[in-house]
Amino acid sequence: MMTRWQLLFGVALCAAVFASAQAADPVLGKSPRYCNPLPMVSDPGASASGDVTVIRDNGKYYMYCTGGGAWISDDLLNWTFQRVTNVPVAPHVVKFNGAFYMGGNDGPLFKADNPLGPFTNIGDWKNTPDVAGGWNGAFDIDIFVDDDNKPYLYYPGRGVSGIFVAPLDPNDLGKFAGPPQHLFGFNSDHVWERYGEMNEYTDVAWIEGPWLQKHNGTYYLEYSASGTQWKTYAEGYYTAKSPMGPFTYAPNNPLLRKTDGLVTGTGHGSIVEGPGGILWQFYTIVLNNPPGGRRIGMDPIAFDKDGNLSVRVTDTPQWAPGVVADPARDGDSGSIPVSINKVRAMNTLSRFSSQQPGRDAAYAVDNSSGTWWEPSPDDARPTLTLDLGPATRFDVVQLFTIDSARLLFTGGGRLGNRGGTAAAATNTPPAAPSSSALPPTKAYQYKIDISTDGDNFTTVLDQTANNIVRNTLFAEIPPAKCRFVRLTMLNWPRATPLGIIEFTVFGKPAGSLPAAQPIPPAR
Repeated sequence: MMTRWQLLFGVALCAAVFASAQAADPVLGKSPRYCNPLPMVSDPGASASGDVTVIRDNGKYYMYCTGGGAWISDDLLNWTFQRVTNVPVAPHVVKFNGAFYMGGNDGPLFKADNPLGPFTNIGDWKNTPDVAGGWNGAFDIDIFVDDDNKPYLYYPGRGVSGIFVAPLDPNDLGKFAGPPQHLFGFNSDHVWERYGEMNEYTDVAWIEGPWLQKHNGTYYLEYSASGTQWKTYAEGYYTAKSPMGPFTYAPNNPLLRKTDGLVTGTGHGSIVEGPGGILWQFYTIVLNNPPGGRRIGMDPIAFDKDGNLSVRVTDTPQWAPGVVADPARDGDSGSIPVSINKVRAMNTLSRFSSQQPGRDAAYAVDNSSGTWWEPSPDDARPTLTLDLGPATRFDVVQLFTIDSARLLFTGGGRLGNRGGTAAAATNTPPAAPSSSALPPTKAYQYKIDISTDGDNFTTVLDQTANNIVRNTLFAEIPPAKCRFVRLTMLNWPRATPLGIIEFTVFGKPAGSLPAAQPIPPAR
């Protein structure tokens, strides 16, 4: 006969297994997913362009970035934009004793009664000594409030100076409650901290972007290097048993680092608790080109048996927060890019409507944020048709089940001069109706069609009425088998030329068609 404790344990175990099974069995096409870079609303006058702080208050999440404003979410997946006054560069917001405090680069401290403001100036930082040879203001700040309600200010010096901490006066967060302490500086032995695209500057670095997170009695102090202009921009961390240190360099650094693909230069972020108590790492994404071009990314955090922090940086569709019980382990939905370089693949039947010199259509599928496709100005309906299964007549033709797509637009920003030489447009369709008949829009409007034979196409995603202003888009597609995928741009903001940094189609292999028969020899 089972004892009471055995029965309770059995019930709890069954409940845990059931909950785990529920969370571990997401359904493609029904369970929500996210994909980096995140598709944030980019309302004119504000854009999510890095230096990201995300906080949680009363069941809602609030995101603040360089670029102004705030973004609000109930689930860390769907974000709406709201204008907020006085948002500085590299904004940091913290709740303390019922009020919200916001600070940023070299500016004053602001205070509000709610996370959306209005934020009012309560004065410049006081008693901040001159450190690191000329620093005399609050830069890339992070205010951490410990479990005992004591506040601390973490901030970087300039260049190689590193990270400092000072206790704050709980009665006036603009005042230090004690002298600042230097926690650590640039260490050339940490190669990833060095300046340069190859970390080749042995004596130059920029240490910045601190964020303190407490977990199971350990203080994790994140920081960024080598500099936000490099794809090698990355994030590392130190640990301590006290908010004032001493801090020890983590053995598995760097924490975030990726230098290829569309998610590169991963640094300067924050941590927030999401559904199920899972911690999520938000971070800045540095585009290949131009210096300073940036987006936002997020991924779940994991801890190993020794308490080491880890984050797997992703750039493919992942299950959204709350979908699986352990997103760090089971978050990958299994979809892969199936469109990369398909315009330039051997024997491809890919085609496009037009391209500008040096802005080849092939750049829209080269998996790089430093190049982009720019159609001709008189191309009223630019199209790009990808042959996902190019083959010689001796090969089978690969088919794919596609399930989602991602689009990155230049958004009117200057992306420099990278790119190759122009190539002649091929398979140009008849001229489309003049774009002058289309109503003005601030949003990108498009559709995606698919085909197996290249002649008969079916629309699987219709965004012709889209009115949400974003320069990065991710959309689910009902899983469908195909060989050809066609993107048609129908309308877009006309203030600057249309530029498509990347069009990524995600999916999985789905069988093949027989190889063509060889041509018999001539008699």
